[in-house]
This record gives sequence, structure tokens and C-alpha cells, in this order.
Amino acid sequence: MKKRICFIINPISGISKKNNLPEIILANLNLNKFDASFQFTEYKGHAIKIAIEAVKGKADIICAVGGDGSVHEVAKGLINSSCCLAIIPCGSGNGFARHLGLPLKIEKAIERINNGKELIADTGMLNVHHFINVCGFGFDAQIAHQFDKNPKRGFKTYARLVLKEFKNFKAQTVIIKNGNEIIEKNIFLTSVANASQFGNGFKISPQSDISDGKLELLLFRKTALRKMFMDLIKFFNGRIHQSKHSILIPFEEIELHLENNIAHVDGEPLMLENNIARIRVIPKSLKIIT
Repeated sequence: MKKRICFIINPISGISKKNNLPEIILANLNLNKFDASFQFTEYKGHAIKIAIEAVKGKADIICAVGGDGSVHEVAKGLINSSCCLAIIPCGSGNGFARHLGLPLKIEKAIERINNGKELIADTGMLNVHHFINVCGFGFDAQIAHQFDKNPKRGFKTYARLVLKEFKNFKAQTVIIKNGNEIIEKNIFLTSVANASQFGNGFKISPQSDISDGKLELLLFRKTALRKMFMDLIKFFNGRIHQSKHSILIPFEEIELHLENNIAHVDGEPLMLENNIARIRVIPKSLKIIT
């Protein structure tokens, strides 16, 4: 019996139009194994609604065709369901797809769907907001908010924002409640990782495992520009956890008290109520085709 697969396509993710994707997908998908349907998103948040309806319609697999924002939305509709997430990465960063080792070429990504295995992954909750990859506060939240406002996408836009905001952004005091332990730190970057990277090879938590029942809190201190440059290299070569300017704390549930209320989940900006972030792992809550 064929499996029902629904492709949810974000036509404006990344830097190119995707109106011809259904034809490309059908030309490469194993139609002996799958019955395919296609939906195009029309506005922010639309993919969540489409995914929920597809789950109700008994789809076996729902494929996010787009970037990390699209994957985030589709996955939100599948958490704790029997439906599997598949990904054809077409965004500018593709952090979650890179963590999974998925091909970035469309035809190769479809081949992976044809032959891929099923992984049961953890997800995370920030207050009432689901995330599958990373959530963050401090500098990365500032970048997420600015990037969301920018009409231009892509790595160059992101890099320009990082350089611009880096000069002016000040570290903030973070109070961390981890079980009976309370830690207070003055921190530049405060991120929580389920998977390993933001995107484009920038590894925020290189050793993160999305199936280990834990999340990782990364705290990073701002230092002199020369030292920051050396740490930047460590972010890209997967060694930032070895830097003396970083602290990595694995956890199942944690509470953060922050100086400001800006945050993000999987790059999607949001505002915290009372500057408090309660974060927990939801073990084995999402099926993924890898």
C-alpha cells in the first residue's frame, strides 16, 4: 500500500522561486511507494495549519520544502503525532537539515525520502512555544528579530547584521535555575540547542544529539575582538565547546531570568512574558525521515 505524502512548499524561502518544484519532485519521487499532494504556503504560520489538516487527513509523511522557518512550522503541526516529517532544504541557512546530514540538492533530498530511515527525535518547549532546533536570548535573539524585519534573505544579509549588531550589543545578566542550583552570569550569547547548529555550518552546540532526551544551554562571554575572531572559527569547525569563553550545560528542564524580553525559537522572533524563559525537553516526540 502506498504512503500518502504531502509536500508543503514555501514559495519565497531562500533566494529563489519554487513554482516548478512539484514537477521536479514528481520526476524524482518513487511513485510506486508514494501518493503525493502539494500545498503552497501563502503567509507566515500557514504551514502549521496545513500540517495539522494533513495529519487529520491521515497523511503518513509531511515534507517541509523551504528553510528553517518552514521546517519549524511544519514540525509544530506534527509533534506527538504518528505522522513523519521529511525535509527538502531550500532555505538560506538550513541548520536543522545540515544537522541531520540531509542533502542540500533537491534531487538528492528526494532520493533520501525514497530510501530514508525513520528517526524519533526530541523537541523542546520555551514557555508555550515549540522548537526543534535551537532557541535563544541575548545576541542571537537580537539578530533573529532584525533578520525577520529585513526583506533580504541569505547568508550575506545575516552576516552584515551580525557585524552591525556586534559593535553595539551589550552582555546581559542571566540568572539560571537548574534544579537546586542557581547561577548568575553576565553573558553575551545565551542559546539552547536540541540540534547542533544555527545554519550555514555555524555550530552552536557541536555535540548535541536530538535523540538523547536532553537539551544543551550554551553561555558565551563577549571578549576582545581578536579573541572573538578565534572563537568564531571554533563555531564553524565544531570546537566552540572547547573555548574557555563558553559554558555548556546539559539539562532536561531549566529556568532563565533575563534582562530583556527578546527571544527566538528556530529563528522565529518572540517576546517573553516577565523576561522569564522556562525550557524543557519533550523526549521522543517527532518522527523524522533521515
